[in-house]
Amino acid sequence: MSHLQYYAYPGKGETARKKFKYSQAVRIGDRIECAGQGGWDPQSEVFPTEINAQIDLAFENVERNLNDAGGEGWSQVFRVNSYHVPINNEALTAMVRNFRKWMPDHEPIWTCVGVTRLGEDDMRVEIEVVAHDQK
Repeated sequence: MSHLQYYAYPGKGETARKKFKYSQAVRIGDRIECAGQGGWDPQSEVFPTEINAQIDLAFENVERNLNDAGGEGWSQVFRVNSYHVPINNEALTAMVRNFRKWMPDHEPIWTCVGVTRLGEDDMRVEIEVVAHDQK
């Protein structure tokens, strides 16, 4: 598996690698696949209680993850899977607002799912993406 390059960005990425034994991203040639990113504050690793703030931070954490793996960020994303506790109009509106902000020039494919629980107690959103990086 030497053709796979794994990444864990400083902070939450390194914490997850040590505590749970997984990476934040893997590069396979010109493709970057990212583990689900939650809405944690990158410095404190704490989740804000408000869903809009969590979704905004999750999008920032995806950007951080893609950049750490050598990508150029959301402009290269072609697939998004999002998981929500709960799924409601407020969460969907926040997702679409961030799609418009981070990907103004394209519309990725998107699967959006409501779930009963995510990986951490205060986590209300998790976003995983796949990006194509031609370099």
